[in-house]
Formats: sequence, structure tokens, C-alpha cells
Amino acid sequence: MTDKSQNVNMLIAFFSLAAVIIIVTLIGFYTLGKGPEVIQGQAEADEYRVSSKVPSRVLEFRVHEGDQVKAGDTLVILEAPEVLAKLAQAHAAEDAAQAISDKAQRGTRQEQLQAAYEMWQKAKAGLEIAEKSYNRVNRLFEEGVMSAQKRDEVKANYDAMVATEKAAASQYQMAKNGAQREDKAAAAAQVARAKGAVAEVNSYINETILTAAADGEVTEIFPKVGELVGTGAPIMNIARLNDMWVTFNVREDYLKDFTVGSEVKAFVPAFKKNATFKVTYMKDLGTYAAWKATKTQGQYDVKTFEVRAVPVKKIEGLRPGMSAIIEK
Repeated sequence: MTDKSQNVNMLIAFFSLAAVIIIVTLIGFYTLGKGPEVIQGQAEADEYRVSSKVPSRVLEFRVHEGDQVKAGDTLVILEAPEVLAKLAQAHAAEDAAQAISDKAQRGTRQEQLQAAYEMWQKAKAGLEIAEKSYNRVNRLFEEGVMSAQKRDEVKANYDAMVATEKAAASQYQMAKNGAQREDKAAAAAQVARAKGAVAEVNSYINETILTAAADGEVTEIFPKVGELVGTGAPIMNIARLNDMWVTFNVREDYLKDFTVGSEVKAFVPAFKKNATFKVTYMKDLGTYAAWKATKTQGQYDVKTFEVRAVPVKKIEGLRPGMSAIIEK
């Protein structure tokens, strides 16, 4: 009887354990079954970086992280003494080019013009004397009184004075006309070039006072006052909170509900309320780490897509980094 009772007790214990396991399994199956698929997105905002075109030193910040700025507000003042030195050089080059242009446009100085005129008059007087001498000697030669050699010498002198008078007249006319048209145009072009150099340096100086390109919020400031910043180096980031969207990473087997132009509802935990978003953008995330391998189960690999959606109505207080949740 003792052995029989022991066997009965063991059977009872075995069946009891089996019953407990079955009950727990059934409870788990019905209560802990597969839950809803959760797609979590994150709010993002358009940002732009503020940077300078010239190497400089941070002299003063006019804003702090978290400040709201309007387009045109002064953000930071930089110091660039090298650019100021280049501006002085550019102004000096402009003055020199302007002086050359003024000289070309004004023409010959009055003193030089008068000297050329006097030389012409001197040549004319010499030509007149040479002409009279030649006529006198030529008459004597025709009368047989003067030799041919003497007449030829006087004729050569007369011809030389004719050439001298023409040269003096040309010099006077050239002095009177001033610089050539091409010289004047070249001088004017040099002035324009110098003015362009001044304008270029002035544009660099304007880059030492940086202003906001659009409304937004200062999210990050990188350098400190007194630090050097290079050409194009970021000085601060400004988020345009009026241009926000939510990015979801969605598996392609759920994309049927996320067509461009469609609307989806998502729960925003920060405000404990639902909001409606409109899908505006969709793109695959690439190959690696964006696939869900399911071939081992006899199915196919599922790719992940980036889906962007903008709020249909503005959500007050929505900030970059906040979550939005969609349950499927």
C-alpha cells in the first residue's frame, strides 16, 4: 500500500504540474500575444549655420543660445585688422588710378602746350627765312651768277626746314589734342578696376558683422569671445522652428498607409495628445542596417524607408527631438 500510494501521489503531482504549465501557456498566449507595431518618429527643424567669409577673431556676441532672432538681427561682431589694411591699400590704388585718368582726360598741361606752340612758331620763322634764301639764290643761279652747288646747299636747307616745321606743327597738334582715345579708355578701366577692388574689400568688412538670414532660435554657439575663426568655419546654428517636420523610419510592408500627400495620425507624448501630419517626402534609407532579414522564415527581406510628415496644424511648443508615435 505504501508503494501504491507513493505512485498515486507522483501521478497526481505530475498531472498537476502539467495542468499548471498548460494553464500558464494559455494565459500567456491570450494575454501576452503580439502587441501593436509601434512606429516612432522624431521632430526635426530646418537649420542654417552662420559663418564668416574671412579669417577673424570673435569680438562680441549679441545673442545667446536659446534666443529668438529675427531676420536682419545682429548676431556676432568679428575683428579682422588684416582686411582693414587691405582696404587702405585698395583706396590708395583707387586714388592713383583716378589721378592717371584725370590726367588723361584733362590732356596736356598748359605750359607744355605753350612750349609746343613756341617751337612750331620758331620752325615757321626758320622755314620763312629758308624759303626766301632759296628763292634769292635760285634767281642768281638762273642769271649765272651763283654756282649749282651753292643753290643745292640752300635747297637742302630749305627742304630740312619744311620738314622741321611739319614736325613742330604735329607736336603742337598732338599736345593740343591730349591723350589718345584708347589711352583715356585704358585709364578709365583702371579706375573701374580699382573701385571694384575697394568694393570687394568692403564686402569682406561687411562680413565682420554677421546678421540672421531668417527668423529662428539660436541652438548652438561654437567659439568663445576672443577665439579665432577661419574662413567658412561655423560660428552658430539657428533652427527655423516655423519649418518643422517629423521623420519616421517605416518598413516597406507598412508603406501602404504612408503615400505622399496622405495624412496620418500620431501621438505626441510631450503633449499627451494626437496630431495629424501630412506626408511630404519618402526615400529609402539604403542597404546596410535598414533591412529586416526574413528569408530564413521563407519570406523576403523588408527594407526601411525614411518618411517625412509636416503638421497639418501648427503644434505649439513642438521642438526638435520630440517624439511622435504611430501604432499599427
